Amino acid sequence: MAVKGLRSAERMLAVLEAVAELQPIGVGALTRALGEDKSAVQRALVTLESAGWIHSTGEEQTRWELTTRALVVAGHARQRSDLGRRARVALEALQRDTGETTLLAIADAHRIVVVDVVESTQLVRTAPHVGMVIPSTTSAAGQAILAAMTDDEIVAFLGRAPSPDERRDLDEVRRLGWSRNEHLVGVASVGAAIVDRQGRPLGALAVSAPAERFPPGSLPEHGARVAAAARAISSS
Repeated sequence: MAVKGLRSAERMLAVLEAVAELQPIGVGALTRALGEDKSAVQRALVTLESAGWIHSTGEEQTRWELTTRALVVAGHARQRSDLGRRARVALEALQRDTGETTLLAIADAHRIVVVDVVESTQLVRTAPHVGMVIPSTTSAAGQAILAAMTDDEIVAFLGRAPSPDERRDLDEVRRLGWSRNEHLVGVASVGAAIVDRQGRPLGALAVSAPAERFPPGSLPEHGARVAAAARAISSS
């Protein structure tokens, strides 16, 4: 017999995720964002506060934000992730070689999420952070991951068919073996997918920099470097 999930637990997790994304946020705004009953949201907030996951900002009008407990749990998850351990060495090596910020991203619940970052030591640098959701079809990491999927998997992930321009971009990523993002003004990045033995995407490495330090002519060199790092992880 199939076991049904707990609606109250689903609501609790939805409230936690919404607080994380919109913090600091009050109960009224949270209720509107979730489309939930206000009293149910209030009960979830009180429970999450009691369990140590959120706390009030202390303002006259109560607003909520995460405690550091989420960071502790995320840290444990990254430490135990085999992919994370393997990728961390590559991220550090890429950062040393390029002098720029490197990151690991994965596909999670129809989103591309940054799960590890090694920041550049340069004063002017890009600054993605762990937990950051990045564009699926225009970021270097997102394109790299999508390009490693089948057509059906891409449609399922995006919830739609890719546009002709997106399809062309993905075909180019497959041809080159690495992706590029020049859509964000002032920023350029390259990425490559990490795949399992069946060729399914596990995540992607990316190197990101201010555009003046990553001019178009340098992207093939950087792309080849990140692709080699991703292949080494994929085959390990």
